[in-house]
Amino acid sequence: MFKRRNLVTLIAGTLMVATGAMAQFADRNIKFTNGINEDHPVGVGVRKMQEILATKTGGKMKISSFWGGSAGGDMQAIQALRAGTQEMVCASTSPIVGIVKELGVFDLPFLFANEKEADAVLDGAAGKYFNAKLEAVGLVNLSYWENGFRNLTNSKRPVAKLEDFDGVKVRVMQNNIFLDTFKTLGSNAVPMAFPEVFTALETKTIDGQENPFVTIETSKFNEVQKYLSVTRHAYTPFVVLYSKKLWDQLNPQEQALLREAAMEGQKVQRAANRAMSDKSLAALKAKGMQINEVSAAEQTRIRAKVNAVYDKHKDSIGAEAIKVVQDELKKARGG
Repeated sequence: MFKRRNLVTLIAGTLMVATGAMAQFADRNIKFTNGINEDHPVGVGVRKMQEILATKTGGKMKISSFWGGSAGGDMQAIQALRAGTQEMVCASTSPIVGIVKELGVFDLPFLFANEKEADAVLDGAAGKYFNAKLEAVGLVNLSYWENGFRNLTNSKRPVAKLEDFDGVKVRVMQNNIFLDTFKTLGSNAVPMAFPEVFTALETKTIDGQENPFVTIETSKFNEVQKYLSVTRHAYTPFVVLYSKKLWDQLNPQEQALLREAAMEGQKVQRAANRAMSDKSLAALKAKGMQINEVSAAEQTRIRAKVNAVYDKHKDSIGAEAIKVVQDELKKARGG
């Protein structure tokens, strides 16, 4: 009888602890939007976040995902976050430059040589520096995910040398550094929201666009583009942003769990993105795209041409932001 009573007491105590733990989490349905499609590796990261939230909150905290720009463009979502009318968005840093000018450093051409350098910068002191800048404008960055190295597609000709950029009408993200990079190379650069790009390519409103291999494949750009040139001209991070107004309404346990979920999501998203990049390139070739590499000599010519972009935007980005990134790069390169 005594043992049975002790067992009942133990079970009751365990249930009270569990109930107390769950009570730290309110019922929340978090709206998450993205301009890309769910079969992109960002989908892998979001599913990991959903899994962690479901497990650790007993299903109280949920993420409702809207893909492919179905709930509007990234800039629309970012402004909704700042206003406190939407919780989350995963967006490239590039469209946010109009709000946080320092993020323009990631748009400078040929900044990173490889993914290892990018990780070192984003996950180190530089990442924290940019997080503070984002929070100051009402955006809490939970984690840096990966969009990746960008490459050029178009429907006119292979871009194998500097002169091949001339006159190609290329969609770029909505910021001045990308605009100036492609104008400097001789292209007709057209700023455009991502959800509009496929139709613009299909109707020949524009000739081309630039994105990582994975985005090119998952967005089915091969259906409306003939040529893919491996330029690796820029590396773009994703930021997983939460509305600061709504973030401040969460308790510390909820905040900590969301950060944990986003960081676990980062691990699987980056891994999936890198594994899928080579597969996407092979798939695009199999689907009929004509793929060309850019020789080392031509890469050198192209880089020399766009040095002017660094000089032009040094003041608009801010010397401090550039130095923060350069210091982290020196460490990553063993300098």
